[in-house]
Amino acid sequence: MKRFADFYFLSCNIVSLLFIISTALDTISKDSPIKDGHTIVSADGYFELGFFSPGNSMNRYVGIWYKKISKAQKVVWVANRSNPLNDTSGILTVSDKGILLLMNGTQDVIWSSNSSTSLRDPVAQLLDTGNLVLKDGSDLNPENYAWQSFDYPGSTLLPGMKVGRNLVTGMNWTLTSWRSSDDPSPGEYMHRVDTNGYPQYFLLEGPVIKYNTGPWNGRSFTGGPNLKPNPYYTFEFVMNDKEIYFTYELLNSSLPTWVVLNPAGLIQRLLWIERTESWFLYSTGQMDNCDRYALCGQFGKCNINDSPPCDCLRGFKPKYQQEWDAADWSNGCVRRTPLECGTSDRFLKYSGVKLPDTRHSWFDKTIGLEECQRLCLRNCSCVAYSNLDVRNGGSGCLLWFNQLIDIREYAQLDEDLYVRMAASEIGSNHIGKTTKAVIAIVSTVSAIILLGFLSWSVMRRKKRKRAGPEGKEEMELPLFDLMSITIATENFSSDNIIGEGGFGPVYRGKLSAGPEIAVKKLSQHSGQGLEELKNEVVLISKLQHRNLVKLLGCCLEGEERMLVYEYMPNNSLDFFIFDESRKKQLPWENRFQIAMGISRGLLYLHQDSRLRIIHRDLKTSNILLDSELNPKISDFGLARIFGGDQIEEETKRVIGTYGYMSPEYAVDGKFSVKSDVFSLGVLLLEIVSGKKNRTFQHSDHHHSLLGHAWLLWNEGKALELMDTCLTESFVKSQVLRCIHVGLLCVQKLTVDRPTTASVVFMLSHEEVALPQPKEPGFFIERNAAETDDSTEKRCLTDNVLTFTILEPR
Repeated sequence: MKRFADFYFLSCNIVSLLFIISTALDTISKDSPIKDGHTIVSADGYFELGFFSPGNSMNRYVGIWYKKISKAQKVVWVANRSNPLNDTSGILTVSDKGILLLMNGTQDVIWSSNSSTSLRDPVAQLLDTGNLVLKDGSDLNPENYAWQSFDYPGSTLLPGMKVGRNLVTGMNWTLTSWRSSDDPSPGEYMHRVDTNGYPQYFLLEGPVIKYNTGPWNGRSFTGGPNLKPNPYYTFEFVMNDKEIYFTYELLNSSLPTWVVLNPAGLIQRLLWIERTESWFLYSTGQMDNCDRYALCGQFGKCNINDSPPCDCLRGFKPKYQQEWDAADWSNGCVRRTPLECGTSDRFLKYSGVKLPDTRHSWFDKTIGLEECQRLCLRNCSCVAYSNLDVRNGGSGCLLWFNQLIDIREYAQLDEDLYVRMAASEIGSNHIGKTTKAVIAIVSTVSAIILLGFLSWSVMRRKKRKRAGPEGKEEMELPLFDLMSITIATENFSSDNIIGEGGFGPVYRGKLSAGPEIAVKKLSQHSGQGLEELKNEVVLISKLQHRNLVKLLGCCLEGEERMLVYEYMPNNSLDFFIFDESRKKQLPWENRFQIAMGISRGLLYLHQDSRLRIIHRDLKTSNILLDSELNPKISDFGLARIFGGDQIEEETKRVIGTYGYMSPEYAVDGKFSVKSDVFSLGVLLLEIVSGKKNRTFQHSDHHHSLLGHAWLLWNEGKALELMDTCLTESFVKSQVLRCIHVGLLCVQKLTVDRPTTASVVFMLSHEEVALPQPKEPGFFIERNAAETDDSTEKRCLTDNVLTFTILEPR
């Protein structure tokens, strides 16, 4: 009987112990500390806390990481960043007074929480948000937490965390980079809110400002237009009497995303892709050179599509012209005409700009633009104003004083800035009574004349519509008459043919009183026609970018269909890189700049223009080169416009060029921005290798250029892909990065390919670590006959019909 009683007592103790363990897997207390080698896991298994060694380091730290993502472990918070353990004797526990203590084997305190609230039953619990909280027993009220890790961010911003300031307690929520991947101690870079003037966020390297988000405008930070509504997370900026902070929340908890300030000083957002079991770079804070703080100095503005990118605001001139000419823009610009310091000064409106540094600003949420302007005019130091909030037509007032720093242009940003100018720079504001009367009379007469002219124009247009070719009335470009084009091209002489594509031949010409032109003439035998011509006119006439070819006008006289472009004296990219005698004329420096230019032009089409354009026929023959070998994307006959929230479209009419078409488009007719990214990847690999993808041949296999590049990459011989004529001019790191990015772009699945913005960023930032590429599309060996064709083949398929148009070069 005694044995039974002992057994029963022992069983009860074991059950009780198991119950305690099962209910305490996510907690630490005085009675249940954790030692090195043991961990606690949040209730639903999202996060894990324990001891770890980063990278190649032997030091031991206490950290929190994603539990369910073990293959790509990411540590999101570190307790003892500056005080590592040098062995595995560490213990993490909670003291009687409710303080978290990390001690070594000799009971020395290595790190502790700074909580001062007295707790009766202190417990540290790891929540499913990744927040480690110190609380009293089972109390779940966040208001009663004595301490929480979310108040002490490291390099990572998790959903629910804040970056900003508590105005009551003085608590600063700041991101600080790791020193390196092996050392989580505070590094050189810090991302924090600045509350001088209207709040904004700075990225600092030590005391030096490197990047400024710009102020919040109700929708986003004006210096971060990529922060947009999306299906993955929501975000908000909160500013009240108690707190100023930015935060975000997941819309789908099964799709982890987090923001990190990496050791190189880059702010990145990463998404976990379950299928590939890897972290995907979703977006970055700093996109290009114009994100460098104050690059163009005071009263200067930056436009990444210009060269050079810096320019003075209207009415201003470089402070030191010699420095400006030497590409040193740091001293900025000064006024040409001093302000009169009165109500006679005027304001010039700048649209689509990142608002300047707001440290020397004043704001009022209750007044509008008119009162804002009056307040600025009454203060001699006020130099600009804008709305605080752009939503619902705009509200609030933001004034700047003394100088304007860190302005850049964004085509897609809905933001206006009104810069104060001397009246003489814009036009006098003083008009006498007699002048006003004259203007009134002239305006009335002009209105009558204009009304009559408009009526005549409408009747004439209707007449043209009945008599002219279908679709002509929709053209909004200058119309060239047939005689002028005929004379310019010497009666379309065959000696003036500079190329031929699916549309028809392209002629070089010279207008009698004007520049050289390139005339694309629709062939009667072309597979394309008025639909493609109209499509190109409608699209390209609305696009303006230094890496897009400029359309000057068109000719629609009789049966003729012609487009008139600016002339590109250096022909097309394929004219050089695929010709053994000419490819040496494009050394690596030029090829890399061409690659960057193509990428920036495509980024403009996909993201920065008023319309989202999918090109659908990006290839070397459609990359034209100007007199300075700057690339310009051409031929928009097959391009399509996407709506703001449209991701993909499907067509039964697959048109494009073999070797550049993505798998999903060639096989299923599905196209998106990622289809263009695939074509861009092919271009990058062709630029590096000097070989065509489709007609590439190798003695050891029958793969295309993409397959060959993939094989070399896996063998660690990627550099062997490089064109041999580049041996004396290449930059190894740039060549390898172009190959790496090219392989990322041509991956088989669209979800694996980077965005165009990521491509531009990856190419221009060598310090950024890139993910490993996966197998490219069309990674299959072909029959030898498929590689014999020396011409590009353009494909148009509709159900079971196929037409092939040869494009000789």
